[in-house]
Amino acid sequence: MKCLSDYLWQTLVPIVFFSFIWMLFSYLKKEEEVREIKEKNNEIELQFLKSQINPHVLFNNLNTIYSYALEEPKKVPEMVLMLSDNLKHVLYESNTTFVSLEKELDYVTNYIAFQKIRTQNIKTVIFKKNIDTLNYKIAPLLLITLIENSFKHSASKSTINIEINVENSVLRLGVTNKIAIHSSENLGVPIGLANLKKRLKLLYKDKHVLVIEVTENYSVQLKLELT
Repeated sequence: MKCLSDYLWQTLVPIVFFSFIWMLFSYLKKEEEVREIKEKNNEIELQFLKSQINPHVLFNNLNTIYSYALEEPKKVPEMVLMLSDNLKHVLYESNTTFVSLEKELDYVTNYIAFQKIRTQNIKTVIFKKNIDTLNYKIAPLLLITLIENSFKHSASKSTINIEINVENSVLRLGVTNKIAIHSSENLGVPIGLANLKKRLKLLYKDKHVLVIEVTENYSVQLKLELT
């Protein structure tokens, strides 16, 4: 019996031990595969969401240039240059998960300047920036959705307030505007906003706060923890 006991101890214990090690490595390998699949799916979804944004921005800008070509052709060359700069950012500089904050803010500033020309004598645009440093990264084309909505849904002869502050790695975007009557029914869950919320969830989970208030005014406050 002692010999049998010693044999079992010397044989079974190593088998059990190495079986446990094999199961552990198999589990860890499976976890790594699941993580890689999730990351790949997130990347694919982000690319899809960004592809929805790009044509939308381009379509709006082309419509604006077309209108000015008919009414004020002298302003068209300047607007074409602005559109060219914006397209460069959208098509070439925003193909990564994150871009420099400087490039993204240049794109936003250019877009707002473009809209100031388009809405001249119709709307007043107040744009303020306060940036402690531009040495940050940000997901491309995030801010533009909220800024676009302010122009799209604001009433005529109203004021649009846009303010961007960056301090201690935190970006705060505030947008307020008076809602146009015909737009008040379309502010439920617009496609662009739903898209934005998905991207924020994927890229800034637990690192963002988005607050939207709708009364006679439309107010948006976005807080992002930058990298």
